[in-house]
Amino acid sequence: MSEETPQRNPSYRLHRPSGQAVVTVNGRDHYLGRHGTAASRQAYDRLIGEWLAQGRQLIKFDARNVLTVTEVIAAYWRHAKEFYRKVGRPTGELGKVRFAQRLLRRLYGRTKASEFGPLALKTVRQAFVDAGNSRRTVNDQIGRIKRMFRWATENELVPPSVFHGLQAVSGLRRGRSVAREPIAVKPVPDAHVEAVRSQVSVQVWAMVQLQQLTGMRPGEVAMMRRCDLDMAGDVWLYRPASHKTEHFGHERAVDIGPKAQAVIRPFLRAEFTGYLFSPAAVGGRISAWLP
Repeated sequence: MSEETPQRNPSYRLHRPSGQAVVTVNGRDHYLGRHGTAASRQAYDRLIGEWLAQGRQLIKFDARNVLTVTEVIAAYWRHAKEFYRKVGRPTGELGKVRFAQRLLRRLYGRTKASEFGPLALKTVRQAFVDAGNSRRTVNDQIGRIKRMFRWATENELVPPSVFHGLQAVSGLRRGRSVAREPIAVKPVPDAHVEAVRSQVSVQVWAMVQLQQLTGMRPGEVAMMRRCDLDMAGDVWLYRPASHKTEHFGHERAVDIGPKAQAVIRPFLRAEFTGYLFSPAAVGGRISAWLP
């Protein structure tokens, strides 16, 4: 399979009738000053930098170019598809952004983005409530819409006053709104977990046990490798190669006590950098591995 050819930047060139430098971005010519001068080169670099920062689009708010909310949504979506990625794959946040955008577009898609204010945002918030979403979900979705307008302000798609006004809209408070409260997620009873023991593979059951003993997320267990384990002490330390809060600069270390160590040991035959619970690496009946 051939590699995709990288997209070239619009070229800096001479406009012969005027002697100016010109670049065509998204079908529009931008004149940069006298061709060949340092000033025109700097103007070109600034313009291309803004174009790249907006996902190869050049959209600015001015009196001649008043964007609608739908256009802001489209511009932010291009940004979100690149921003909310991890190890080359979209994260779950991307779907939540789309969920927030869908209702916003239905209610205010044709509205000028510069006229989208606090009352409009409160209307969107009430629509989320009326749709049966929990208070926490409503607050999260309104937060995503605010972040979209903050990004739009940062990229000069809307005047700063828009985001400033939206900041005045506070989140719904517990007991102070008609939005339903989310149902607390409680631990699964041990009897329910034990009931699946005979129905799953050796690897899956070991992963279930590790989650019970350590509180790890499923993805952290699935990516466990021998090279990520520090087995020097009585309590091992597991440092996942990737975790949920790494983009905040946080480190993640999971304590692996004696019971969890006993679950892991039969799988340490795997290669040093291989996944411990790979179905291709370990075979056998579950009874051969469990006490």
